[in-house]
Amino acid sequence: MSKLSKKANLDGWNNDTHLSVNLKTILHTDRKMKVCKDYPGVLRLDVECEEFHYDEHFTFIETLPWNKKRNPRVFNGKYISVTRQEDGSLRPNFKPMHVGKGFCVGKYVVGVANELCMALGGLVEKG
Repeated sequence: MSKLSKKANLDGWNNDTHLSVNLKTILHTDRKMKVCKDYPGVLRLDVECEEFHYDEHFTFIETLPWNKKRNPRVFNGKYISVTRQEDGSLRPNFKPMHVGKGFCVGKYVVGVANELCMALGGLVEKG
């Protein structure tokens, strides 16, 4: 394992080195990038290299900080809601069950199952 992969835990990632590039930065928090400071944002390759014309140009745009909810709701249905935990895992939460006249356990169970399929179908990758 290389020193870089130990430090940044890059195993499983595609590593590449671009030599002699021009990098334009558009920052919100600092005028110039500071040494060893992490910046959230988007890095874009602006100019594609040709065989004899090697002038790569990148632009880095810092994204603005957003108010992060503790466990944001990613699905909100009639019977359940699904929240995303800080570690990225999903947590289904049952809403209060109103048992009264006309309540049918079968319809309730089918409704919960349908909402779970709708919520998780769009949030979980097919394996």
